[in-house]
Amino acid sequence: MKGFFSIICSFLVIAVFGQIPAYYNNVNLTLTGMALKAELSNKITTTHTNQISYSNVWTVLEQTDLDPTNSNNVLLLYGYDDNDGSAITDRTRSKSQQGGNVGDWNREHTYAQSLATPSMNTSSPNAGTDAHHIRASDVQMNGNRGNRLFAAGSGNAGNAGANWYPGDEWKGDVARMMMYMYLRYPSQCPPNDVGVGTSVAIDPDMIELFLDWNAEDTVSTYETNRNNLLEGIQGNRNPFIDNPYLATIIWSGTVAQDKWNMTTTINENEFSNKFTIYPNPSSDYVKVLFNDNETHTNEMLVVYAINGKKVTQFTDDQLSHNEVLVNDLPQGIYIFKYQTEKNTVTKKVVIN
Repeated sequence: MKGFFSIICSFLVIAVFGQIPAYYNNVNLTLTGMALKAELSNKITTTHTNQISYSNVWTVLEQTDLDPTNSNNVLLLYGYDDNDGSAITDRTRSKSQQGGNVGDWNREHTYAQSLATPSMNTSSPNAGTDAHHIRASDVQMNGNRGNRLFAAGSGNAGNAGANWYPGDEWKGDVARMMMYMYLRYPSQCPPNDVGVGTSVAIDPDMIELFLDWNAEDTVSTYETNRNNLLEGIQGNRNPFIDNPYLATIIWSGTVAQDKWNMTTTINENEFSNKFTIYPNPSSDYVKVLFNDNETHTNEMLVVYAINGKKVTQFTDDQLSHNEVLVNDLPQGIYIFKYQTEKNTVTKKVVIN
């Protein structure tokens, strides 16, 4: 959302970056959509220089999953209550209490091994031993989740019908891990095979569920610490922990936290002139005219409200006639984002 407020307040022609880790120095962060996805995928793959064994994952989790408030404990994914008398729901546990018995914690593959194509194995370093998606979890809670697909819900972790809701505290963690797995293992671990939701227009393998969770549950200190440690252990990072807004730039959807104070590309140039909105301001409807004779792929127009919520979107087929009518917009300020495989332009629209 910060990116959209920056657009409205300043209409800068440049992208503003801040506090970007040196890890991304050779990454072209001016890209958008599938081009940025490919750039980040290449980065986290080529820098994954240390493949750890599954037996060593225990030792890794004893470092990465520590409770920031008590270094003797690990945080348990899906856990939420240390005081209800049930080990299953514990949120924390002694880091030494690991194993396969009731009351122990074990290694949860957030991207369930059997849901991958092909299924993950842990006999050699691969997706099944990548600690970016393996988390400490109570043995029984881990078993309850099994290989259930992630699905919408609210409150604490538990079944969502035949599926699984990770809990309000953990849904953002899960979303960002699933995004990482997609970029790191793009054919083996697509998001739509591990979650239930509507695919996004620009990328049928990504679902809106994870984009929503990424925006609704912001990055915690625990996630940041974990990411830093894993760079030292594996060599690579999870970009969506570093900046959840990268997901917004790639897939649009609900606007996520912008930790780097980036603005989307606002090109008041020749491409911008090919994207016209009138009347603006308006008291009723607006027409969007595309004055461009070129053929584009992955073409999309997305309309956002001022709070960052997506109002509507139009894709390739709907844009083929070079004019779109957008009506029934309540009074307010809206952001119209038009993107192709090469360019992105964003404009403000006022409905009085």
